[in-house]
Amino acid sequence: MKQSHATALVIHDNWLNIAQQCPSPNYNERPDNEVSLLVIHNISLPPKQYGGPFVEDFFCNRLDVNVDPYFAEIAHLQVSSHLFIRRDGSVIQFVPFNQRAWHAGLSHYGGRDNCNDFSIGIEMEGCDDEAYSDEQYACLQQVTQSLMLAYPQVSRDRITGHEFISPRRKTDPGSAFKWQTLFSGLSC
Repeated sequence: MKQSHATALVIHDNWLNIAQQCPSPNYNERPDNEVSLLVIHNISLPPKQYGGPFVEDFFCNRLDVNVDPYFAEIAHLQVSSHLFIRRDGSVIQFVPFNQRAWHAGLSHYGGRDNCNDFSIGIEMEGCDDEAYSDEQYACLQQVTQSLMLAYPQVSRDRITGHEFISPRRKTDPGSAFKWQTLFSGLSC
């Protein structure tokens, strides 16, 4: 269900109030609960198809390999993110913010390896070369603003893309992602 973005975003007990909760088993304890990085990703399942239940199925280890041939290639992976922002601006949360979601994999940022240890991962429903929706940017701006207030070490210069923390293996959120649009909506 899409929430109105006029609703105040509140983080309570490490869950975002506007997010539909869909708990994933793919997380564990952070070795250090100091959240200091926000990582933006993209995902669509099957690739370049939007609106289905397959991202949720993937992050909850229940992806049906018979639905699409691509699913057989990825079904063995155990991954998650904290949040998933759909094309209509609705949000699903898979992992509480105080836990380590498995979104970044082999990664490096600011002299530190293993970005999952100190980051929050946000998946945008999309792909590298297709424009993201205005609703997604509006939601991402509000979510980012709330996270920056809750986690003061997350500043504008500590918001990055998967492509920048894993440059030899990842390309998301890609060339279609408008960083200036995100940053223009932040007051922190």
